[in-house]
Amino acid sequence: MTYTSAIIDLDGTIYRGDSLVENAAEGVRTVRKAELSTLFVTNKPIDRREKYCEKLNALGIECSSEDIITSATASADYLSAQYPEREIYVIGEDALVAELRAAGLKTTSDPERAGTVIASLDFGFDYQALQDALIALTENDALFVATNPDRTCPVDGGEIPDAAGMIGAIEGVTGQELDQLIGKPSNVILQMALERLGGEPERCLMIGDRLGTDIRMGNQAGMETVLPLTGVTSTADVEESDVSADHVVTDLSELAAIVENGQ
Repeated sequence: MTYTSAIIDLDGTIYRGDSLVENAAEGVRTVRKAELSTLFVTNKPIDRREKYCEKLNALGIECSSEDIITSATASADYLSAQYPEREIYVIGEDALVAELRAAGLKTTSDPERAGTVIASLDFGFDYQALQDALIALTENDALFVATNPDRTCPVDGGEIPDAAGMIGAIEGVTGQELDQLIGKPSNVILQMALERLGGEPERCLMIGDRLGTDIRMGNQAGMETVLPLTGVTSTADVEESDVSADHVVTDLSELAAIVENGQ
């Protein structure tokens, strides 16, 4: 099997916090040297693509904003295509609001005007937001979507709570489950990535540190999956999980052998 493309996660795979993961830059050079079309896909929606691009360039990994899809940009693309007239109540950071507005969508702080509620990592999440979500979803019959399902996000020195906390709180109060998940492992962000890359899924490497999002999505699509043990997943997690990667590697220095075998 000859690989033609690669989807690469960011947090826990390329960097943790502001620190480059050991041998991550080497891994990116490997896939690019092999002339694989490369796309960085992250579930983290708290910055715009341009900022992620600046961060990668500062860490020595050359890229442009077109090389990146975030769950925020995917959410904006999805909602502008499917529900362009609905006003959106945003539980999330300013970058998510900016991406939605850049796509021509309207946001609102009034739950009675909201046709959509989007849940995401929100460092200011509070009781009022929960009350507003309850009104929008149960009284206004709003659509309930989320950028990503991650429980935690890896940072320097550990992990912080991620969007699952906000989603779980809203589901618990309203009794309503998500109408649509947009980020990994959803088919929504998968199809956006594949359209950007072109080629066949089975010729694509999915490289990421999370079994439940990166590897699950890759497996569902028929990709060759690579799990580096540089993020949130431990060897014990690999042994206990019902999701398995085609390759479990210490870090991305081991990509060379995988890519070479696929040539």
